[in-house]
Order: sequence, then C-alpha cells, then structure tokens
Amino acid sequence: MKFALSLIALVLAALVIPFLIPGVAKQEGVDPNSNLPWQIQLDGQGGSTVFGLRPGVSTLGEVRQKLGSELDVAIIAEPNEAGALEAYYAQVSLGFVLARAIITLEATEQAVIALRERALKAKHMESTTRKITLHPDDLLAVDAMPIRAISVIPTVNLDEATVVQRFGQPGERLAVSDKRVHLLYPDKGLDVIVDADGKELLQYVAPRNFAWLREPLTAAAVEKQAGR
Repeated sequence: MKFALSLIALVLAALVIPFLIPGVAKQEGVDPNSNLPWQIQLDGQGGSTVFGLRPGVSTLGEVRQKLGSELDVAIIAEPNEAGALEAYYAQVSLGFVLARAIITLEATEQAVIALRERALKAKHMESTTRKITLHPDDLLAVDAMPIRAISVIPTVNLDEATVVQRFGQPGERLAVSDKRVHLLYPDKGLDVIVDADGKELLQYVAPRNFAWLREPLTAAAVEKQAGR
C-alpha cells in the first residue's frame, strides 16, 4: 500500500511540476521562461499581450510566426449558426508548458458564410457540432484576419491553488457546479476554468473585451435561476 501511494505521488508530481517549475519539460528551440500562460503584459489602454500576441490586433499570420505553422483552420458550427472561424494546435510549446490551443478569429457572420459557401467538406465533431474545412484559396486571406481570443488547454491538470499561485487572486470566482469553477481576471482579460473531472481551460481576450467572456456566464446563470 505504501508503495502504491508513493507511486501515485510520483505520477502526480510528474504531471504538475512542469507547470510549476521553470526549466522542466524544456523543448528544443523554445525558451522555457518566455511566452508562459501567466506572463500577460497590459498596455494600460485595455489591450494585452500574451504568448507574444495581442488579442484583437495580431493576425493569424502572426500566430503562425510566433507559435508555429502546424495548425488546422476551420469553421466550427452548431446547428442553425454560421459558426466561428478557428485555428487549432494539437500541441504547442508555451515556454515550458505543453498545451493544446484554439485561436478564434475576428470574422463577421457574412465573412464566415462566404467561407462556408466555398468550403470543401463538413465533418461532424460531436452529435451536433460540425467542422467545416476551408477551401485552400481562402487560407491566405484568413491569415490576414485579427485574432479575437486565445484558448489554451494545458496537458497537465491544474487545481485552483496552482492557478491562484501563478495568476494571483481572481477578481471573481464563479462556481457552476461542485467540480467546475470559473476564476475570472477582468484586468487581465482572462477566464480560467478549473474542472475536477476534466481538463482546465484558459481563455484570453483583450481586457477591454472581457464582457465577451463574462456575459455568457451571466446569461447562463439567469437561465439556470429561471429554470428553478
């Protein structure tokens, strides 16, 4: 029993330590101490820089330059919706942190519809969500579009204490269930979702656009209260 407990402790340490200690999980060609998830620079005018990118300003082409060209660009659409234009990294090095990343682009509904009309195919991701592959001729134009938001899913599981250690105390803590909580940082343009049963999600926008992250939570809370 003691051996089993020791083994579990070692496994947990192997998963969490890379998020806590610089230099561990160092990747070749990547500075382990730069572009880390908690290194958010504010410009004092409602803007921010994270991973060397400025939400609302930097383009997808700049994302390729900063984080690498191995990303998948597609329209992700729910039924009866035009969908959102997103770029996805299956794995990217953010300093010494490995993560999956989703870049949401700033595109009008009309622009998304036009891209859909020229799209090659649609693939069902879940029971209702569809992934629509863009026509190759549209990829260059998409690279010039600004990014709206950056979402990061670290490969390690995080707890609330670790998040607070790295990002500081949140401006608001919003529990949506016994095991899922949003830690909101309006001044940083950041929402950290801590999930005891799943992967954590870090969502970044320019601080002046933090309502994009907060308003859906408010609407969900109102709907939940109305349903009681």
